[in-house]
Amino acid sequence: MVIVGGGFAGIHAAKSLAGMPVEVTVVDRSNHHLFQPLLYQVALAVLSPADIAQPIRSILRKQKNVEVLMEEVTGIDTTARRVVLRSGTQLPYDYLALAAGATHSYFGNDRWAELAPGLKTVENALEIRRRVLLAFELAERQVVERGWHPALNFVVIGGGPTGVELAGAISDIAQLYMRHDFRNIDPTKSRVMLLDGGPRVLAAYPADLSAKAEATLKRLGVEVHTNSHVTGVGPGWVEAGGRKFESVVTLWAAGVQASPLGKMLGAPVDHRGCVKVDATLNPAGMPEVFVLGDLAHFEQDGHQVPGVAQPAMQMGDHLARMIAADLAHRPRPAFRYFDKGDMATIGRMSAVAKVEWPFKAHLSGLPAWVTWLTVHIFFLIGFRSRVSVFAAWIWTYFTFTRGARLITGDKQLPGWDDHLSPESTTNNAKAAD
Repeated sequence: MVIVGGGFAGIHAAKSLAGMPVEVTVVDRSNHHLFQPLLYQVALAVLSPADIAQPIRSILRKQKNVEVLMEEVTGIDTTARRVVLRSGTQLPYDYLALAAGATHSYFGNDRWAELAPGLKTVENALEIRRRVLLAFELAERQVVERGWHPALNFVVIGGGPTGVELAGAISDIAQLYMRHDFRNIDPTKSRVMLLDGGPRVLAAYPADLSAKAEATLKRLGVEVHTNSHVTGVGPGWVEAGGRKFESVVTLWAAGVQASPLGKMLGAPVDHRGCVKVDATLNPAGMPEVFVLGDLAHFEQDGHQVPGVAQPAMQMGDHLARMIAADLAHRPRPAFRYFDKGDMATIGRMSAVAKVEWPFKAHLSGLPAWVTWLTVHIFFLIGFRSRVSVFAAWIWTYFTFTRGARLITGDKQLPGWDDHLSPESTTNNAKAAD
C-alpha cells in the first residue's frame, strides 16, 4: 500500500495498519507531521515549530511494515497502478490512499498570495510571525529616524476558525504581551480588523456561538467587518465592501482548495477539487484507491463532512478495517463520521466550543478555553510535545511573555516604504517626548 500524505489521515492510516500483513510506504514532501490546529500559535510566537511538529519516521519507527519517503508525487497512473515521484521513480501499489490535504484558495487571485500569506505549513507560520513582529520593529525604528510611523493596522481576511484565532492572537500580542517592550511606539494603539464576506464569523458554528465569538473579538478590540467581500489586495491596503483598509500586515484565512493530486485520478471532484467518494471512501470505479481527509468529499446524512482533523483521523483509522475485511474476504464496512464537536480559541483564556460527546453543550469563555486546552494537549503526538506545549502555555499565562519572538529572513514589509506615508495614514504615533 502507498499512502500519500503525512497529515492526520495519513498518519492514522499508517498506524492503523500496524501488525497487518501489508507493506506500507508513506510518501510526503516534508519529513514531519504537523499538528495544524496549533499552527496559529507558532505564527503568533506562543510556540516553536518543534512543539507541534514531529518527524514522520519517529512516529512510525516501531512499525516494521512501514517505510517513509520524503518525496513529492507528480503523477498517478491508475491503470498501471503506479505513483510517479518527482525523481522519476514509479511506486507500484495494490492499494493507494491519497491523504494530501488542502492548501489556500485565493479564488482566482493568486497574485494576492505574496501580499496576504495563508496558514497551512510551518513555513507559512514563520512568515506570518516575521511580518507581524517586524511591523512593530519597523515602526519603532521609523519613529527614531523620521519622527512618525504608519498606523499599525493588521487585516485578517476570513472569519472562520483560523481567521478568528489569528485576529484574537494578534490583539493579544499588541494589547498584552508587547505593550512594555518599546520606548517610542504604543503597541496597544494597533488596530486589528477581521473581514468576512458572510453575515457572521464562524459561519459553520451554531448562531449563538458565532455571536459570542464576535462579542469576544470586539471586547478584545478587534474590528469585525462582516458582509465585506474582498475585491482587492495591494501593498499596504485591502479593498472590501466598497471600503479601502490600510494594512501593514495582511493575512489570508478565507478559503481552501484541495491538493491537485485529486484531479490526477480522473474521478469526479467538487468545486474545491475534493474527490467525491462513496461509503467506503473510494472514487467511483476505483475500489483500490482510497481518498482521505481534506481531499475527500464525503457526504453523510445529506451534508458534506467538514475537512478538519476529526474526520481525517477517523478515516485513517477506518482504512485498516476495510483492508482487514478485504484480506478476510468480507464486505468492507461503511465509514461513518462520529462528530465530537468543534472549538476555536479567541484570544487569551477565551474560546467557543460545540460539544457533541460525551455530552451535548455549547460552551464559551473560560470553560470552552479549558476544554480546548485539554483536548489539544491530549491529541498531540508524543509525550515531549505535550510537556513542551503545556509548559509554554503556563509560562505565557503567568509571565505575559512569549518565548518564540524571533524575526528571520527579509527585514521589509510589502508597501511599508512605497505606499505608507504621514499623509496617507491615520492615528500616526509620534515620538515620545
